[in-house]
Amino acid sequence: MTKYKRIALAALTLIALTVSIAAQTQDDPQKARPRTTTTSSQDKDKKKPVVGDRLEPDDTRRVPTDVSDEIQANRQEQVSEESGFQGYYNNFFSTYRLGPEDVISVEVFNQERYSRRGITIPPSGRVSLSLIPGGVFVNGKTVDEVAEVIKKRYDEYIIEPQVTVSLEKASSYRYSVIGDVGQPGVRLMSHRMTVTEALAEAGGVLSTGDRSRVYVLRRQSTGLMSPIQVNVSAIYKGKAVDNVYLVPGDQIVVPGNKMKKVREWLSFTSVLGFARIFGLPTL
Repeated sequence: MTKYKRIALAALTLIALTVSIAAQTQDDPQKARPRTTTTSSQDKDKKKPVVGDRLEPDDTRRVPTDVSDEIQANRQEQVSEESGFQGYYNNFFSTYRLGPEDVISVEVFNQERYSRRGITIPPSGRVSLSLIPGGVFVNGKTVDEVAEVIKKRYDEYIIEPQVTVSLEKASSYRYSVIGDVGQPGVRLMSHRMTVTEALAEAGGVLSTGDRSRVYVLRRQSTGLMSPIQVNVSAIYKGKAVDNVYLVPGDQIVVPGNKMKKVREWLSFTSVLGFARIFGLPTL
């Protein structure tokens, strides 16, 4: 074999060996393959979040799919009850006019020495506060109106003061219940109250009281008292919805019914009979 033949044979052997090694490397299943930039439709679907299964932090309106309709209904009912409850009482306190014996608190943000809690309003209606000579007159004002007055006074000493006035105890609103009720008298109105609620707190209407002719005496701007008829009997039966909300100074009157007149007549006749038996003079 010549020299050139040996060189050519070695070159062919080297090429064949290189091709064999490359083929084995490509077919090796354990070898990691390079990533491609194209994605299939299945991969795209996997990357899309499933609606309802997972909520994003800023997505509060979407409801998870694993929450039953009953739970969702209960949540909506709870929110509705809370909003209704807040509206029922906030309407009373937001329009509440301060008066003697009410208890309020004054909070000045980041100014503890200017804040004051548990202030009982005196009959004069003027409460004393730091750096305000003569105090602040609060009678007849709402808590928001008082906060605005204090804010203007403190603006001379504090840069952009933030003042909050809260009603701690309502004690100046009063109403009275007279007539045929269990416990007649004068009571405090600490929340928004209807005629039927006031009658319940007064021990209810007696058997001698006329529930169909209950009326509320309310003082008008002219100073005169005018009656407001309330058919409590119809309200109890669900046949009327004209339940009246009370205002400070209202007087609820429950007149007697026919049974009361009969009892009075019987008691009067019994007294006459007693007088005749013992020979006492009669009218």
